[in-house]
Amino acid sequence: MDIKKLLIGAVAGGVAFFLLGWLIYGMLLQDFMKHNPGKIGLIGRAEEDFVFLVAGQVLQGLLLSYILLKSNVSSLGGGLVMGAVIGLLLGAAIDCTIYGTTIIMSKKGLAADVIASTVIWAVAGAVIGLVIGGKKK
Repeated sequence: MDIKKLLIGAVAGGVAFFLLGWLIYGMLLQDFMKHNPGKIGLIGRAEEDFVFLVAGQVLQGLLLSYILLKSNVSSLGGGLVMGAVIGLLLGAAIDCTIYGTTIIMSKKGLAADVIASTVIWAVAGAVIGLVIGGKKK
């Protein structure tokens, strides 16, 4: 495995995950999520801990970069499709587990989160696919 491509993909993916998360959750879905909490109500922090937030986004970028490299995906379109599939499956699996075991999420919140995850992972996958694709030999 090309470690340089892995790390470049991780950084590019981390940036994409962070910016898309801010745009989708922080701007577009902010009011929706506030009006559709679970039974426990809103549980967000007053202020984000950006060290852990950025670490999480870069780790997601690393995971997706690793998967794309292992799958020999090295194009925008391939990354988009693979990212969407992974985002849908991972988002649905995690959200269904959270919904089934806690009271912190509503069904509407679950559905919105799965859709948002799918979109975010798809776009991040496209970005990573583009940057790790490089020039064909």
